[in-house]
Amino acid sequence: MNPGAPGAAGPAAELRLIALPGIPLVAEGNDIAALILDALVACGEALHDGDVLVIAQKIVSKAEGRAVRLATVTPSARAIALAKETGKDPRLVELILGESDEVLRYRRDVIVVAHRLGFVTANAGIDQSNVGSDDAEALLLPRDPDASCSALRATLRRRTGADTGVVINDSHGRAWRNGTVGVALGVAGLPALVDLRGRPDLYDRALRITEVGLADELAAAASLLMGQSNEGRPVVLARGVPYSRRDGSVRELLRPRDRDLFR
Repeated sequence: MNPGAPGAAGPAAELRLIALPGIPLVAEGNDIAALILDALVACGEALHDGDVLVIAQKIVSKAEGRAVRLATVTPSARAIALAKETGKDPRLVELILGESDEVLRYRRDVIVVAHRLGFVTANAGIDQSNVGSDDAEALLLPRDPDASCSALRATLRRRTGADTGVVINDSHGRAWRNGTVGVALGVAGLPALVDLRGRPDLYDRALRITEVGLADELAAAASLLMGQSNEGRPVVLARGVPYSRRDGSVRELLRPRDRDLFR
């Protein structure tokens, strides 16, 4: 029974999450769709209409050749100055600045920026964990995560006939709370934001402001199975997503600057 419901039990609801096994380490040029389909076969699954695949940003970035060798980066005077303030490698700071529209805050070991893709994040999402065996490379976010999702969705539909959704997720920190959570970087084949305004609550009062960050909720749920260190589970199949389908974009989740009370 729903908490607070006036007495009537609703139908059972289920969301099934499956971390696909056997995805190998990904390198530039790898066919992610083929890796996913092989993993589905390995665990006795197949794609169905309405399924959603949540895919870790790292394997998309690697396949798209977004790894940069730090030896090829020449830091600017601005990067050198900011590196002194933060204790970061000046070459890494140069990459962060190149991926950002604005530096918002910084302190030791972290630079909070407005990313060129429109969201606020630490270090422009650039990471060196699970990139290589040393610190010689850094991995940038995909150039256009929505486009990456759309292309992968189209490939999967062409190869299987199934109409699926695709989400690229990444781990982000949050203002006011400790710990990282999964968030959506790109979306295709499902709404990123679900507008529930006007729908009745349990007492038939119309909802006035409720919008659900569906893509972020799926990204966070999948992150529980993906893990954060050496688990090696970068693709999660979500089955039973309880919202109507339409094509969407991660831009739906980005708060316009004129409505951002904290910038």
